[in-house]
Amino acid sequence: MDLTVGRADLVHLGLMLGALAVAYLLPFELLLIAYIVLGPAHYYTEISWLHDRKYFMPHRASAIVLALAALGGMFIADPYWSGVLVWSCLLGAGIAALGLTSQKTAMLATVATALTLMMALASAPFLLIGVLLPTFIHVSLFTLMFMTLAALRTRSAAQFALIGVYVLSVAAILIVPPTARSVVPAFARLGEYYFGPVATALGNVFAVPDLEFAGRIAGLLSFVYTYHYLNWFIKADVIRWSKMPRPRLAAVAALSLASTAFCFYNYTLGITVLLLVSLMHVLLEFPLNTIAMRELAGLALRRRTVLRSA
Repeated sequence: MDLTVGRADLVHLGLMLGALAVAYLLPFELLLIAYIVLGPAHYYTEISWLHDRKYFMPHRASAIVLALAALGGMFIADPYWSGVLVWSCLLGAGIAALGLTSQKTAMLATVATALTLMMALASAPFLLIGVLLPTFIHVSLFTLMFMTLAALRTRSAAQFALIGVYVLSVAAILIVPPTARSVVPAFARLGEYYFGPVATALGNVFAVPDLEFAGRIAGLLSFVYTYHYLNWFIKADVIRWSKMPRPRLAAVAALSLASTAFCFYNYTLGITVLLLVSLMHVLLEFPLNTIAMRELAGLALRRRTVLRSA
């Protein structure tokens, strides 16, 4: 176990605690500002990074299907069918990321289709999947998964400590939530309109009826979203997402600034564009998510085997 604490780890800790502090002070404002200011830069840079790595699939063209699915999802009014779409994309992306032969891929696709039909017949909560998977699960649980995977790979005590701080931060917000007071009431109304369904979905999952988009949920979402974005930006030297051709870098910067400016000019239209780009980057990341889940499960299994043989 590496006990060294580097400068990057301290910066990482400072950004995490800073996000937590602001989430307590301005939960509603931080969520909206982070989403429209930090969000676009994250979405466009990650899509660029995924593109250079063929979206972690054997054929880069497969990503077109996921991008079209995101576009189609914007026109699905029923949250249930949105959930079916997101779930299907997760399974399809996971199968594509395996890089198997056409015959084996077709067999797995048949099994995945049968599984989805069985879930539908069993009244699986596709509505909750459609709401939570592209939002709370993506920005919190998947972020925690990548943090854990990085800590296991490097065997860094500092990175394990950061995981502990992250979990404690989430617990602190849930146990001692921020106040529901908003400095800019309009932000609270907008936050409830766009993120209110997340509160309802979390309430259904944890059997908390009538869970509202108030201080606790606003603080939780503002923290996990802000840290999700910051965690991506501080990994520039690690995964080298900033290494892209200058023309593309200029285009990404221009798109990010234009998206943020458009939100300030016309929030309704601007946020609609961001919702599309956000959903697209979530679906395009599914192959990487499935690869990370397999690797994390493999590491856990090997560790369990070692402990049993010791």
